[in-house]
Amino acid sequence: MNTSTAPAPSGTVAGDEPRRPLLRRLAETPEVGVVAACVVVFVSLALDKSTFASAVNLQGMGFDLAQYGLIAIGESLVILTGGIDLSVGALLGTSVILMSWFNVRAGLPPVLAILVTLAIAGTVGLVHGLAVTRLKMPPFVVTLVTYTVAQGVTLAITSGTSITGIGGTFSDLGQTYVAQVPLPLIIFAVVAVAAWFFLERTYAGRQVYAVGGNPEAARLAGIRGDRRVVSMYVTSSLLSAFAGILVLGRMGVGSASGVGVGWELSAIAAAVIGGVSLTGGQGRILGIVAGTVLLELINNGLTTLQINSNYTNIVLGCVLGLAITADRLRARSVARRG
Repeated sequence: MNTSTAPAPSGTVAGDEPRRPLLRRLAETPEVGVVAACVVVFVSLALDKSTFASAVNLQGMGFDLAQYGLIAIGESLVILTGGIDLSVGALLGTSVILMSWFNVRAGLPPVLAILVTLAIAGTVGLVHGLAVTRLKMPPFVVTLVTYTVAQGVTLAITSGTSITGIGGTFSDLGQTYVAQVPLPLIIFAVVAVAAWFFLERTYAGRQVYAVGGNPEAARLAGIRGDRRVVSMYVTSSLLSAFAGILVLGRMGVGSASGVGVGWELSAIAAAVIGGVSLTGGQGRILGIVAGTVLLELINNGLTTLQINSNYTNIVLGCVLGLAITADRLRARSVARRG
């Protein structure tokens, strides 16, 4: 029997064919670019300012990363279904006030105050999901209503003042270190791993991608798309309230001043920068986490470089614009190849 193999094509060497598709896949994977950007930004800032890579600054970044990261994951889960949640920031701020009010004014123990607030947030997410799936209301409109109402509730409860005297349980969650690592950062890592496992390793997670990618095909395949959409809105609202626990523990007071304002833009930016398609059905947790890290590096870097904070939103807007443009170009490229 002839066991000889055909010679390699001209201009190539043995092993090139397996390598080239791998390199092409890496080049087309959004996570590679954002992870590389994180490394470049971190190294550049660390070389320019020695204080940037100090333990104190890194720990502070860990606290911020956990707060923004939790709502970014929740926002991304909704976007994967083809929706959007504009209420994540406002709902976080309202959760901070509700927990403070339940604990201080209503006299509830911290744990019970947290559970009641989580129940309220979950109900809000349920309303979002049902309005989108049953009433066919646009997600933008539904969550914009909640955004407005949540801000009004926050101001109505506080009347512009802060709620002081909250229980120590909140500070235990928001300010504790484990082996010099902020506990909120560990909590964020656990949530990220759980979200990754759900999306990548479970049948229900694959259904989320299917519903966001092609709702009609998912319906014909027997997937209960409405159930998946509702569950993602509920999860997003719960993660917003959970992030509020960490924020309250870190601040030590229930304040409506600037808490959660504009954070939904950071969440959306982190998702899109990390490769989550605004049309749904595409994106992974690794990219979402990397996108959140990149935004935190930029925000903290601007502060470390003593650049006027008024420019932060300008930079964020530019980064978000570039990410959305890249998302559209990537979608057009996939459509041409398809």
